[in-house]
Amino acid sequence: MRQTVLIVPGYRGSGPGHWQSWLEGELPEARRVGGIDWDTPLLARWAGEVRREIDASAGAVWIVAHSFGCLASVVAAVDRPQKDAGLLLVAPADPERFELLGVREDPQRSAGVGRFLPQSGLPCPSFMVVSRSDPWLSQDVAHEWAERWGSRLIDAGDAGHINVESGHGPWPLAPSLLQQLRDSAGDLPLGMITPDQRAPLRGRSSALARLRHQTRRFLSLRRTTMPSTP
Repeated sequence: MRQTVLIVPGYRGSGPGHWQSWLEGELPEARRVGGIDWDTPLLARWAGEVRREIDASAGAVWIVAHSFGCLASVVAAVDRPQKDAGLLLVAPADPERFELLGVREDPQRSAGVGRFLPQSGLPCPSFMVVSRSDPWLSQDVAHEWAERWGSRLIDAGDAGHINVESGHGPWPLAPSLLQQLRDSAGDLPLGMITPDQRAPLRGRSSALARLRHQTRRFLSLRRTTMPSTP
């Protein structure tokens, strides 16, 4: 069966020296999600592009995401349980570091995006790779989300944010973890085992639709509370 490995970078993207770029070059079935402004972390827009790539894939999709890309990927995954075979979530960013319109600069002014993410088990096998010295995610928060999503938590040690700055260019562990994820899925059907839960979520019932609705509301509220220019 034809399969796709979808590479989903995080905030500010993954340049040519990043392990995701290396992995993309190693796997003939890999491609990078497109249509995203990597310097503008808008959860609804990113999740929409990930979901579009999933829909465009001919067969099963394995997602390899990093940082903020992990947050967008889990939103897309719950809407497409029949296509998502598994998620490799590497160094997820703390959802409370972001708001619906980007980086969360003022915690007193807006809420984090955590409440807009899946609050229960993901519809496919998932590994969450975390670092003990990641400036973007604490160990406690990582354990909380891994338990909530039913993800297998993998301790990468003191690995920073698992990016170029922390020395993660060519990273042999990445294809090894992806293969382990594939092996863990085995002969399980894609997505949820219960048939009626495996249908794609569309329209107002989808996670992305709810996220877009809340983003529009937040943008409208932000505009009405902005001080007028004299």
